[in-house]
Amino acid sequence: MSDVNVLVCVKRVPGTGSTILLTDDGMDVDTRHLGFTIGPHEECAVEEAIRIAADHGGQVTVLTVGPAEAAEQLRDALSMGADHAVLVDTGPGELDPEATADALVQAVRQLQDEAGARFDLVLFGNESADAGHYQVGVRVACELGLPMVGGVKGVELDTDAGTVRWRRPVAAGVEVYESSLPAAAGVAEGLNLPRYPSMRGRLRAMKAVITTLHVDVAPSGLRKTGLRRPAEERPATVVLGSGADSAGAVVDVLEELGVA
Repeated sequence: MSDVNVLVCVKRVPGTGSTILLTDDGMDVDTRHLGFTIGPHEECAVEEAIRIAADHGGQVTVLTVGPAEAAEQLRDALSMGADHAVLVDTGPGELDPEATADALVQAVRQLQDEAGARFDLVLFGNESADAGHYQVGVRVACELGLPMVGGVKGVELDTDAGTVRWRRPVAAGVEVYESSLPAAAGVAEGLNLPRYPSMRGRLRAMKAVITTLHVDVAPSGLRKTGLRRPAEERPATVVLGSGADSAGAVVDVLEELGVA
């Protein structure tokens, strides 16, 4: 194998740490005041793809399914060093994992059949930073007939043998899997430290052409019944007393903490 071409699937998600509000009907996230990014797992996937292409030759393509505004996240990946970007424009509505996987599969097949693209590795974030379904990568890999490993924090390529080794931490240590190429993986945060885009990279990304694909998404068997925000946990303040009368309560607390 002379080079390794990598496809990275990313998702436009609210910025990490954002305060998430819901629409009045409780069916969607109110995005009017949110900033967007790609998730930390996917950032590591993009970084790993760029490193693989630099070490072994080949090119990196980033692909996303979502609204036209998701081109912003594709340009972020291009500014890091990805070579090509593809947007599957499915409009403003949020797709569930089944529909998202279907759109990605159609897009990959279009790129392979119509553009003659070859992808030796297909990388996903282990789960999206917003919904966290853990489904899309597995669904796509199964449909494309690719071996898939999730929770990956180590990648070792043997291009002469046409194989890849995946390493992922587990409670008892580390699991190591080996598969032939092409293959897919769900990358977990911590695999690497994503680079900060250079000014030259940002300028290149601004001028880059993003390929737009359109697909017919099949009806999904999943139905959203509603969203709800988890209860906020706020530290409770307990007044132990005032003046000398509080001394006994203070001693009791210190004894509970083991410092008295």
